[in-house]
Amino acid sequence: MRVQRQDIIDAAMALLDDGGVDGLTMRRLAAALRIQAPSLYWHFAGKQALLDAMADALLAEMVLPEEDMPWDAWLRAVATEFRRALKSRRDGARVFAGTFPAMDNVLRISDRIIAKLRAAGADERLAVRTLFTVQYFVLGFTIEEQAATPPPGGHGEGVDLMQVAQRLTAEQAARYPNAAITVRLLASDDDDARFRFGLDRLIDGLKAVMPS
Repeated sequence: MRVQRQDIIDAAMALLDDGGVDGLTMRRLAAALRIQAPSLYWHFAGKQALLDAMADALLAEMVLPEEDMPWDAWLRAVATEFRRALKSRRDGARVFAGTFPAMDNVLRISDRIIAKLRAAGADERLAVRTLFTVQYFVLGFTIEEQAATPPPGGHGEGVDLMQVAQRLTAEQAARYPNAAITVRLLASDDDDARFRFGLDRLIDGLKAVMPS
């Protein structure tokens, strides 16, 4: 039976969870599907095209909030849901970063966000800039967050911030006291609270440029 496009995406997602984006190759994917590599290129021109499709698939289960909310609360809820979708897969944020697939899920969500901002009074340029400003914040935060989190099972790369804090010498802490405090706070901080803080400050700034 000929392998279908969705079969390839599903297998690629499984490989992503297993070995991260760096371990995802077209050769490994073909082996997992028990097909020859050229069969993949019938559906995808190359790895970037596959990553585009995977990025779109990450948003397939993203649920947008009800429309009867102020634009700022609505956008905050969308950003939070976007982060959840990215974190649903290992290296999900890295997969999404650098892609701009003109596919159903990306277009559906982008269209709704732009429509919500336009309804709040933003012109096209302001709405688009707002969309990408929030997207870049969520992507950057989640890339760093996932990089600092060991993959499931505890195998592979990951940054243990508590160990980094413990490795600081007394001499380093005395020479760079503010940096030492930063490392220790990051090691004990709550990622969700830190995300909400940054997102709230970002939306506070966006309020200043939205029509009143």
